[in-house]
Amino acid sequence: MPLIALLLAGLAIALEEVIQWQFGAMGLVAVALLTVGVKAKNTACLSIGAVVLVLLVQPVLG
Repeated sequence: MPLIALLLAGLAIALEEVIQWQFGAMGLVAVALLTVGVKAKNTACLSIGAVVLVLLVQPVLG
């Protein structure tokens, strides 16, 4: 079990680094808001983080 938790933590850190490299500080803020929203079950933080992340990803995809 600790090995799985360690791997998941490493994956989360790697994902945050890739998002910050690709989308800058706003990408990191969006991921932080998503994380806080999920952990605290706060729909406002979750929604704001998701919207910001979608707005950042939109020019890359389309």
